[in-house]
Amino acid sequence: MIVTFVQKNPLSLNRLQIYWYCQVLGWAFYILINSLFFGLNAEPDFREYVVYFLMLPTGIAISHFYRLFIKRLDLFKYNIPTQLLAVVVFSFLNGSLYFIIDILLLKTMGLSIVKLNLVNITELVINFSVVFAIWNVIYFGFHYFQNYKRSEINALRYLAASKESELNNLKAQLNPHFIFNCMNSIRALIDENPDKAKVAVTQLSNILRNTLLIDKSPEIALKDEINLVCDYLQLEKIRYEERLNYELLISAEAGECLIPPFIIQTQVENAIKHGISKWPGIGKITVIAEKRSDELYISVANTGKLSNDKPLTGVGFKNSLQRLELLYGKQSKISIGESGNEVFVQISIPIAKS
Repeated sequence: MIVTFVQKNPLSLNRLQIYWYCQVLGWAFYILINSLFFGLNAEPDFREYVVYFLMLPTGIAISHFYRLFIKRLDLFKYNIPTQLLAVVVFSFLNGSLYFIIDILLLKTMGLSIVKLNLVNITELVINFSVVFAIWNVIYFGFHYFQNYKRSEINALRYLAASKESELNNLKAQLNPHFIFNCMNSIRALIDENPDKAKVAVTQLSNILRNTLLIDKSPEIALKDEINLVCDYLQLEKIRYEERLNYELLISAEAGECLIPPFIIQTQVENAIKHGISKWPGIGKITVIAEKRSDELYISVANTGKLSNDKPLTGVGFKNSLQRLELLYGKQSKISIGESGNEVFVQISIPIAKS
């Protein structure tokens, strides 16, 4: 059995402690301000000050039992108009109760009560009701803020979970696509050159092993992706021989940057499938990666022409577009273009600041 001791931060406060601090300090401030103004405007008896300070625990008690009543009634489950109506009604009732207890304390202390008519009673009850209305605003406001934060956190968690699920689905979509292309290359070699087919199978096993390692994270180092790309190009080189040449221009700084898995590999597969395989002569694939200010620039170019098969809707390009958008939003870009006898895909990814 493992026992873990967690040391609690002495400065951290739970919600109940915050509530009691606010209760005591709030009512103490109210009583202190009233007693000071009362002392400036009259010549009070010591007993009147006693009554004032006895109203401190009275206010705390009334508001606390009112809080328990709110929790029992579960007032927060009702709509806003109902809550506002309840706040007005209970503020008036609490103010009336506070006024009655104040009068009883004055009589108990033997103090005379002058001019206790309907106007004065109404004025005092309204004043006390306003105090309880302010208490309600603070209490309900705190709970609304807490619920808003909780809802926002839950929404963010749901969004993160849905994005993670979508990314996993997109990566799962790439694996069969990638393996299918590799198997097609080997199948083409079996009858043509069995020895090369054996070498290709060994090469494929290396690729699959690296793929399993890469597929465990939403982001990997670019240099790890390039290793996979090299294995794949060597496998395709067995099939296409002199028809396929490739060049990898990767800066040392770019090699340490993080990218989504298969983001380059997918473009290289497309370059071979839609470019090199259909080009009648010698073709070349060029992969460039370099840091530019606060972004990573990646270019995958191949000999060939853009087909009329709407490449932007193909599995590889569309998949890359969706994954970049999920991970980086509008900060990332991917585009495809053509210049002469060369087709290129350009990708820019924001570099995380440490």
